[in-house]
Amino acid sequence: MNRNIRSLMAYAFDLLAMVIAWVGGYLLRFNFVWPHQYTDLMLSGGAILLPMHAIICRWAGLYLGMWVFASLPDLRRVLKAVMASTLVLGLMMLLYRPGPLLIPRSLLVLYPLLLLIVMGGGRVAYRMWKEHRLYGGLIAQGKPVVVVGAGRGGAILVKELERSPDWRVVGLVDDDSLKWGRELAGHTVYGPVSSLPEVLQAEKARHVILAMPSAARASIRAATDLAAAAGAEVFTVPGIEDVMSGKVSIEALRKVEIEDLLGREPVQLDNNGLQHLIAGRTVLVSGAGGSIGSELCVQIARLKPAVLVLFESSEFALYRIEQKLQSLHPGLVLRCLVGDVKDAARMRAVLQQAQPQVVFHAAAYKHVPLMESDNAAEALRNNTLGTLVIARAAVAAGVERFVMVSTDKAVNPTNVMGASKRLAEMVCQAMQGAGGTRFVCVRFGNVLGSSGSVIPLFQEQIARGGPVTVTHPDIIRYFMSIPEAAQLVLQAALMGEGGEIFVLDMGEPVRIADLARDMIRLSGMSEADIKIEFTGLRPGEKLYEELLASDETTRPTHHPKVRIARARSVDDELWLARLERWLGTGLPADPPALRGELAQWVPEYAPQNDGPAPLPTAPASGERVSGA
Repeated sequence: MNRNIRSLMAYAFDLLAMVIAWVGGYLLRFNFVWPHQYTDLMLSGGAILLPMHAIICRWAGLYLGMWVFASLPDLRRVLKAVMASTLVLGLMMLLYRPGPLLIPRSLLVLYPLLLLIVMGGGRVAYRMWKEHRLYGGLIAQGKPVVVVGAGRGGAILVKELERSPDWRVVGLVDDDSLKWGRELAGHTVYGPVSSLPEVLQAEKARHVILAMPSAARASIRAATDLAAAAGAEVFTVPGIEDVMSGKVSIEALRKVEIEDLLGREPVQLDNNGLQHLIAGRTVLVSGAGGSIGSELCVQIARLKPAVLVLFESSEFALYRIEQKLQSLHPGLVLRCLVGDVKDAARMRAVLQQAQPQVVFHAAAYKHVPLMESDNAAEALRNNTLGTLVIARAAVAAGVERFVMVSTDKAVNPTNVMGASKRLAEMVCQAMQGAGGTRFVCVRFGNVLGSSGSVIPLFQEQIARGGPVTVTHPDIIRYFMSIPEAAQLVLQAALMGEGGEIFVLDMGEPVRIADLARDMIRLSGMSEADIKIEFTGLRPGEKLYEELLASDETTRPTHHPKVRIARARSVDDELWLARLERWLGTGLPADPPALRGELAQWVPEYAPQNDGPAPLPTAPASGERVSGA
């Protein structure tokens, strides 16, 4: 009811605007002296123009938007109505001749000008009055904040901040020199991002909000470093799509997290090809409840498979991913199966019943220190024997494509986990050609926020007040986000012809000590508040990870973030049979003996001593690795 009343009032205003423009045009034409001789023509012409204008207003869609949020689309609709009404007036001047007097030709200019001023100006004035009534009392209240970015995203954000009692914009900074000294929504753009510390000090502000949706990660990091060094808390908007679509809300603002600094540019995918690979087909994901497996399920679900089969050993992890997928894609057909990839009978039954066209094998034990000694045999059985079991079941079931998720730790491995994954790669290479199934392996490094990532550990240690424990001052790792990793796994699966080991572009390495320092700063503290302790490399841990072995070469693909490694071929069926016997019953119980035998299966495996690596006598200076 209220909506209908408001629409009727807006409709009445637009009709009144037409009358004001029509009469006002005559008054302007005759210098505000009432033209008595034109009174009859004015009334009869208005009687024709008014109903036509009423029809035009409805046709132009003037009542779709709300006046309190009047913006450019609303003004475009007003302009559309004004032009149409002026066209009707022009036709009247040609065809309507009730007497010796004619409609003055100057009205073709005066009428649309006045109509646009009244209709458009009325909407703008109403919005200004409404916003002042709702938010005017909030001016000069709230925490002073400097906004980084004076583009479209910054403009949208500033308007939202002006409505909030919690924030008060005191200025902006932007690297575009054309904006320096100018104003955005009444707030000065002081200078480049590098001037942020001076602006914060001058305005006595201790809060910064980043509004740079299209900026490179390096620019976001630089702005965050400047703000953190000045002792300011740094916030960011939710995401690029939300900013550019104008959906930013103050409630959605959050503190900048380490993932924002380490994250990379969006991945460009071959969506048409992936649709052909996934849409309308049955897909199985092993390890569906894990970090990578669950994200793979989310990405696959978006491509609308006919059936998505979730295979997972953990009942709780399976339940979580099932609930997530049902909420995101209510119409998706799911089959949730509990089982162990080492169980040959279970795997054969699952694949024969489900008949998937594509299998993504993400089930694995991945924690290096835990798998190094007492659990070494289980790492081999799960990672290598499990891969052999599910691979053979896939061939028997006629699976078209089998994709194994591998790791950078499989390159020149120094730990059992990495060697077990390299052996699993060799299994897939040996299985290639055994049937019609195409086997593909995909290597990548650490993913942000995964169950084995150092980031959750550091967050917990910082929340407890420290210390933050880092194994070695010089240890470096490669990082990518879980969604990026899953997307590139899908892309590699699409490109695989069979037998390839795909290597994902992990970008620049990150020094873990610098990562810890960044997280401490982002928490609003310093190393004086929270100490960093170096504990020494754990068993099987390397200072740095490699993506390619020294005896391998790579060749590019058409995707800039995916390359193909040329590893030595493994195609002996007898080798597979011997491997299966060894993994099934012949593993020695003694971890050192097991590692010794493992080195015979994986020649590039060089096991390390069980003790922690010694630390350097003087800690590293903290100089950054590029990209850290």
